[in-house]
Amino acid sequence: MSDFNNGYSRPIPSTGDMAVDAGLRRFMLGVYNKMALGLVLSGALAFATSSIEPVRDLLFRINGEGQLAGYTGLGTLVAFAPVAIILFSGFFLRGVSERTAGIYYWTIVALVGASLGTVGLLYTGASVAMMFFITAAAFGGLSLAGYTTKKDLSGMRAFLVMGAWGLLVALLVNGFILQSGAMLMILSAVGVLIFAGLIAAETQHLKMTYYQVGGDEASLGVATNLGALNLYLSFVNLFRFLLILFGQRR
Repeated sequence: MSDFNNGYSRPIPSTGDMAVDAGLRRFMLGVYNKMALGLVLSGALAFATSSIEPVRDLLFRINGEGQLAGYTGLGTLVAFAPVAIILFSGFFLRGVSERTAGIYYWTIVALVGASLGTVGLLYTGASVAMMFFITAAAFGGLSLAGYTTKKDLSGMRAFLVMGAWGLLVALLVNGFILQSGAMLMILSAVGVLIFAGLIAAETQHLKMTYYQVGGDEASLGVATNLGALNLYLSFVNLFRFLLILFGQRR
């Protein structure tokens, strides 16, 4: 994703000084609002793909007891498409317009939301609701910490991003080869730590991005979409890993 590292339009203040900038607050609210709308859309799609049988059966295989047995071909495509899109996004995201960045954001949100139907099929409604509110509370605290801290988190962010991709590979190996429940729990615990850290680091990175692009409204529009996507993905992954660790299955 574009980090807008093509030069600064004005001097970047220390992270402590950024908290008083009204323009920064408006920018961050725009990011959070877009992320929240993405979560609403994801929730609606997850409900549809888990509860409406004709839609559910397009993506998931259900056994005779009404339990999730796996993905259909289309379901597999929907589940892995966001990863493929993000992997190849570096080839086309630099210099994109706000509209293209918006299409990119909503496409991934829709695909992830549809694949989240597995959550409704695997876990009880009460468990899903509880883990969502726990994730939301954790997100709020972690994002606030990233917004207000004076410590530079850029090095940690780079490390955690690499860790997230390594975690994905480990999850795929475990899911398709090892199929170990104990390993899944260990990886989920690691995932909670990685994405908790990323929420704080991505929030601070968004502050830096705001000052890098200055008053360029087009660039700020792109940054809003990409920033919302990064926080959205961190939220969703934290939610998923907390469900694996603490959720009650049907």
